[in-house]
Amino acid sequence: MQKDFLEHGLNFNRRRFLSRLSLGLGSVALGSLLVPDLFTGDSADSGFVPGLPHFAPKAKRVIYLFQNGAPSQLELFDYKPKLRDLIGQELPSSVRGGQRLTGMTANQKAFPMVGSFTNFKQYGESRNWISDMLPYTAKVVDDICIIRSMHTEAINHDPALTFFQTGAQQGNRPSMGSWLSYGLGSENKNLPSFTVLLSRGKGNSQGVYSKLWASGFLDSIHQGVQFSSGDDPVLYLNDPDGMNKFERRKFLDQISKINQISYEEFGDPEISTKIQQYEMAYRMQTAVPEIMDLSKEPDEIIKLYGTDSMTPGTFAANCLLARKLSENGVRFVQLYHQGWDHHGNLPTEIASQAKDVDQASAALITDLKQRGLLDETLVIWGGEFGRTNYSQGNWTAENYGRDHHPRCFSIWMAGGGIKPGISYGETDDLGYNIVKDPVHVHDFQATILNQLGLNHEKLIFKHLGRRYRLTDVSGKVINDILA
Repeated sequence: MQKDFLEHGLNFNRRRFLSRLSLGLGSVALGSLLVPDLFTGDSADSGFVPGLPHFAPKAKRVIYLFQNGAPSQLELFDYKPKLRDLIGQELPSSVRGGQRLTGMTANQKAFPMVGSFTNFKQYGESRNWISDMLPYTAKVVDDICIIRSMHTEAINHDPALTFFQTGAQQGNRPSMGSWLSYGLGSENKNLPSFTVLLSRGKGNSQGVYSKLWASGFLDSIHQGVQFSSGDDPVLYLNDPDGMNKFERRKFLDQISKINQISYEEFGDPEISTKIQQYEMAYRMQTAVPEIMDLSKEPDEIIKLYGTDSMTPGTFAANCLLARKLSENGVRFVQLYHQGWDHHGNLPTEIASQAKDVDQASAALITDLKQRGLLDETLVIWGGEFGRTNYSQGNWTAENYGRDHHPRCFSIWMAGGGIKPGISYGETDDLGYNIVKDPVHVHDFQATILNQLGLNHEKLIFKHLGRRYRLTDVSGKVINDILA
C-alpha cells in the first residue's frame, strides 16, 4: 500500500510539473491534431517537419497501379526477337551466372529459352516497342516513361511485394503511402491521405494483405484505408442503427473528452491518433458516398475507361475511383490487381490479364491529362519482379510458363515531373541481365519521394533507437528520367 501511495504521489507531481510547462499536454494534443506527428519521431535531429516538403514538389499525389503476381516483361514491354530465333535452345550457364532460383525450377535439368508468342510494334513519336496485347497503352506511349532495367533481390512474391511497398522484405515497416502521409499530410481534411483498392483478374492470384498498407511504427493515422466494392465502401463508417448524425456528433464529443483525459494521464500519442481517426470517419460519411458514386460520370468517361468501369470492384472501376480520389486530394491511391502469376499456360492467362487492365490504365492517363491533373499526379504501373526467359517445366511454342526473375523487369511511370515518351535502361539480347542503367527498388522509391518534394535520406523516423527510412540505407534519384 505504501508503494502504491508513493507511486501515486510521484505521478501526481509529474502531472503538476507538466501542467505548468509553457507547452502543456493539452497544447501537445492540439498540436498533434493540427500537424500529425509534430511531436514524434526524429524530426528534431533530421531538420524535417512532418507535413512540409523539403523542396518544391513536381507532383502532389501518386496513383500506383500495382500488378500483383509479376507480369512478364518479355510479353509486354521488353521486345527480344533473338529469343524467338533461339527457341528451345539451352540458356547458357554463363548468362545465368549461378543465379539463385526458386524451388519451382531449381531442380530443372534443362532451361529452354522461349520467345514471346505475341508480336511487338513501335508506336508514337517515341517509337517505343509495345506488345500487341496492349493496344490502348500503345496510344499513350508518348505520355509514359518505360523503365526496362528494374531489379530486386527478392525472389518470391511475399518478400518482393513487401520490399516494393515498404522498403524491406520483412513486415512491420511503414508502407510507402504511410511514409507519404507522415511526410506530407493530407490535402483534404474529409478524406484519408492514403487509400487502397483491390481487384482480381482471371489468372493465378497471389494474395495481398493488410501489412502492405500498414503504418508500421508510424502513428496509425497514417495507415491505408481500404475501400471495398460492397454497399459499405469503408467498413464501420455508417452510423449504427437507431443513431442519427446529431447523436453521433454528441457521442464523438464525449469520446473525445474521455480520450483527452486519458492522454493527459498517460501521454500515449496513439490516444490522440484515435481522436483523429474518429473525427476523420465522421467527416468521411459525407465525402465518401459522393466519390464512390460513379453514376454521375458522363458517357464519354465511361466509354474511355470501358464498360467494366460501371462494375464495382473491377480494375476499370478502381482506376476511375482512383482518379476521383486523387482529384479530391487523396495523397496516395494504391491499387492492387491480382492474377499475374503465370508459371504455366502463360499465353492464355496473360492475354486475359492484359485485356483486364490495358484500356483502363491508358484511360487514367488520358483522363488526368485532359483535366490538367497529369502534371501533378505521378502514375505508376508494374509488379514485384519479372519473368524468366526460359520456360518452367514442359513447354511448346504456343503454351509455356515463366518462373520468377528478379534480375530485370519493366515498369512504367507517367506524369508528376517524369519525362514522357522515353525508355530507360536496357537488358541483353536474351532478356536475362541488365546491360545499361540499372534501377534498384530503392532508386525507384527515392525518385518517387523526390517528385513529391521529399529527400529520401531526410524522411526519417526514429524507432527503438534506430533511424528508419523508406529507402533503408541506399537508393539514389534517377535524374535521367526527370523532366
